[in-house]
Amino acid sequence: MITSLLAGFTSALALIVAIGSQNAFVLRQGLRREHVLPVVVTCAAADALLIAAGVGGLGSLVADRPGLLAVIRWGGAAFLLGYAVLAARRALRPGRLDPRDAVGTPLRATLLTCLAFTFLNPHVYLDTVLLLGGLALRDPSRWLFAAGAALASVVWFTALGAGAHRLAPVLARPVTWRVLDAVIAVTMALIAVRLLAG
Repeated sequence: MITSLLAGFTSALALIVAIGSQNAFVLRQGLRREHVLPVVVTCAAADALLIAAGVGGLGSLVADRPGLLAVIRWGGAAFLLGYAVLAARRALRPGRLDPRDAVGTPLRATLLTCLAFTFLNPHVYLDTVLLLGGLALRDPSRWLFAAGAALASVVWFTALGAGAHRLAPVLARPVTWRVLDAVIAVTMALIAVRLLAG
């Protein structure tokens, strides 16, 4: 039992920790101290849902429908490119980069953006639904494996969101936010290009 839980935890953590659009968004929210708890809960709950779907057999259904993956890929790439443009614009406008001077984003808009980063990213389906789902189906206690994977998501997003504010003193200067937004813009654009390239 414990072996399945640990296997799910370590497998999911290895996939989640990689730098990606969702992690960059959570980090930015944590640095701004804006709607951090709802964002962390939303990311963890979405991951748990996708993990459960993969363990429940959705992975094989998605794998058999390449047209569906293509739609998700193109939609996700368009969204990521749009967000890259917004981040690049923020990087070019230093007067608006200090999080203390920024106009807060409404909770609803923040959560919709968070959900878009989650569900419009084809890598989420490939990693969470197909790969983790496939690994869980090979485990003798697949639902314990899934619970361990969901726990890894909770631990990671909590650490990322809650720990980001410790970097706030370092990132209090507008020039640092310019660099951060530039890195986010490049990251989002590269992920979008990779998606479009298949």
